[in-house]
Amino acid sequence: MVRGLRPVYAALILAGSAVLLAACSHAKSIADGGPARLGMVTDVGGLGDRSFNDSAYRGLLAAKDNLHADVAVLQSKSASDYQPNLTVLANKEYDLIFAIGFLMAKDVNEVATRYPARHFAIIDAVVDQPNVASVTFKEEDGSFLAGAAAAMASKTHQVAFLGGVDIPLLRKFEAGFAAGAREIDPTIKVAVKYTGSFDDAAAGKELSGVLFDQGADVVFVAAGKAGIGAIDQVKTRPGDYVIGVDSDQDALAPGKVLTSMIKRVDVGVFRLAQETVAQKLPSGHLVLGLKEDGVGLTAFQYTKNVMTPDRIATIKRLRAMIIAGTIKPPSTREELAQFKPVPLGR
Repeated sequence: MVRGLRPVYAALILAGSAVLLAACSHAKSIADGGPARLGMVTDVGGLGDRSFNDSAYRGLLAAKDNLHADVAVLQSKSASDYQPNLTVLANKEYDLIFAIGFLMAKDVNEVATRYPARHFAIIDAVVDQPNVASVTFKEEDGSFLAGAAAAMASKTHQVAFLGGVDIPLLRKFEAGFAAGAREIDPTIKVAVKYTGSFDDAAAGKELSGVLFDQGADVVFVAAGKAGIGAIDQVKTRPGDYVIGVDSDQDALAPGKVLTSMIKRVDVGVFRLAQETVAQKLPSGHLVLGLKEDGVGLTAFQYTKNVMTPDRIATIKRLRAMIIAGTIKPPSTREELAQFKPVPLGR
């Protein structure tokens, strides 16, 4: 898997280039023995967010490398770009067009209706159209493990969650994280704040600083580019940690990012690409959790001084219990209110 944006792929990032897209439109179709042609429209965070969009892009590059697909990316600078970008790729007859982010649900629905012969896939939302595949994740599963790790690492018995926009999708992260922390320390305090967007690094830096100042010593940030701001904030705070999200962000501040709750958007993209290459154009709803390797934590590469072998063993035990159904992480605030820690036999 690719770990970042490599220069060799720069030509694939098509920011509305009609010339390059026109060239792609003359390629032999997959039905005629040509390579699968996969298009992608990013969310407003764009490539280089080191999080959600980059994870999707890794899946696309894996399809290029391993499945020999032709790929193209259109970046969205604002929500007004979603429908035009999707329409451009539909007009160029791509075999599968990925929409990266729940904010594109309405636009995907409209474009898919106008182009019934084209096939689309949306990440983080469900669009009920026969030519649309929907991919969602059990974010609460991985966030539960993140909360458990945070509670183990915390010395103040206070941790925090910093989200992007306060919507049901982000509350899955919030609820799972708080429950995981309480599984380890039932009396722990879990503070919650939202930045109001997914592309405001300055807000992430400021609000994470507020949470640290209020006593939290571990902050889990699920807020797109705001997470980069939080990581910048924690670099100057001895004894404090952040938890990254979506992509492996551990190396952005070695020893200060406790772990990252990876959301394997790349896995979802690649699985649908495999189906497309096999000419089984995907549809329906794919749900990825711990069992499907759709979410999980990084391996504490830089924080083993804090996450000792005993603590890592506890994380593995919790993971197995979630997969087995012994623990069901909450996905809403209402479910969180009813959550009771499960005895771990410590």
